[in-house]
This record gives sequence, C-alpha cells and structure tokens, in this order.
Amino acid sequence: MGFSPSNPAVPPEPWGDKLTIDTPEQTSLEFSLAGIGSRFLALAIDTLIQSGVAALVGIAAALLISEIGRTLAGPWIAATVFLLLFLAYYGYFVIFEALWNGQTPGKRMIRIRVIKDNGQPIRAIESVGRNLLRIVDQLPFFYAIGIVSVLVSKKSKRLGDFVAGTIVVHERALEDIKPVWETGGANDGLKLGSEHLTLEDLALVEAFLNRRSSLAADVRYDAAAKIVDRLRPKLQIPEGVSLRNEQLLEAIASERRGSAKYM
Repeated sequence: MGFSPSNPAVPPEPWGDKLTIDTPEQTSLEFSLAGIGSRFLALAIDTLIQSGVAALVGIAAALLISEIGRTLAGPWIAATVFLLLFLAYYGYFVIFEALWNGQTPGKRMIRIRVIKDNGQPIRAIESVGRNLLRIVDQLPFFYAIGIVSVLVSKKSKRLGDFVAGTIVVHERALEDIKPVWETGGANDGLKLGSEHLTLEDLALVEAFLNRRSSLAADVRYDAAAKIVDRLRPKLQIPEGVSLRNEQLLEAIASERRGSAKYM
C-alpha cells in the first residue's frame, strides 16, 4: 500500500479485523482490531474495580452521616458522594488511559489498547472525548448503542471512538513479530532507554527494519532519518555513542526485545 503526500495518513481499509496504516516514514503498521468479546471482558474487569471503589465511597459516606447526624451537611455529603461516583466511573477511564498510554487495568489484563486512528498514542483530550460519550453508548441499557456501533463499524468503533478519532487494538507479543533483519551484533547490549518508547514507536521501528530492503536507497535513508528524529527526544543515548540511523534503530529493537515482553 503506497503512501504519498497527497494520500491521507489512514487510507480506506476493507472490512475486517485488521487495520493497516501507512506512516509518513514510508512504513506500514498493522493492527489487529479488538472486537466485542475482548472489549467486554476488559470492561467487566474495570467495572468490578469501579464497583469496589463505589462501595468504599458509599460506606465512608454512611459512616460520616451517622457521625454528624442528619444536619444541613447531609445534602452536601450527598452531592459530594454523587461527584465522587461520577469521577469513579468516567474519570477512571480518562485517568488510566491518559497515564497508561491507552490502557485501563482491564485493558491491560486483556492486552488491548486505545490508539488514535493514525496509529499515534492517545492523548488526554481524546480520552476525555471518547469516555464522555459512554453516557450515550450505554443507552438504552447495557451499552446497547455502543455494541451495535461496534458491530456495524468497519473499524469496530463505538460512538466515543468516532468522536475522538480512536480505535481499540490488540497488543502483540514480541515473539509474534518475527524479524527478518539481522545485525552484526556489534551494538548488542547497548542501553538507549527504549523503555521510554511507546508501543507504536517500537512497532514502527520493527516494521521499518523488516521492510527496508524493499525500499529505494533514497527512500530508505530518509525513512530511517525521520524515524530517528521522531524517537531521539525519548531516548537516552550515551555520550560518545555514534551510530548511523539504521544502526541506531537496530540497537533499539535489539534492546527492547531483550528486556520487554510486549510490543
């Protein structure tokens, strides 16, 4: 699938459980879309956690009211409890997705993640938008609108995903991505701080290394330079280390494969 400046970053895709995104670095990223089953399991786990938090808030409110009696403070306590429960439900998703790069505890256990349509990590503003729409997605009961939306959507999106421009994808284990590239081993063991890179960053590196032999020399050189420019601010390259762009990408991939379990 080719990319040119006149083409959109996310080209039209056939209906299915796979999504391929062509990046400006001339490299394609393939994601496996998360369907109803995996999303439901993740939501069930998150709901159990939220229910526990809500129970604690309710118990604390009951104890507080019993201590001070049914005074004028009662309505304020009730309003505070309502606000805390609202934050426990909607804020839970926003906070975790913003801090955990598109994951909640439930999503992390099921190994799915929210990302943007273009393959980039989700930002806090997208998380706010997609989760506020849960109010509509869960109507008329038990996420009926959201389920129908996921079933009929080409990219398995609920309404919140359409508004925020996000998708939910499966994570891939490193061993599931078979590298076809080889290095001389000279840079094995080099510490570059690859743990600070996102999953999409690492997938981009692997995709380039696997595909580079099919690229024209000038395109290959420019693509490697663009990827390195994108990743360099997140890396911790030791002083005195001087590597060509492709060598640096090889060292990043080797370090990550040796120290992490998942892409």
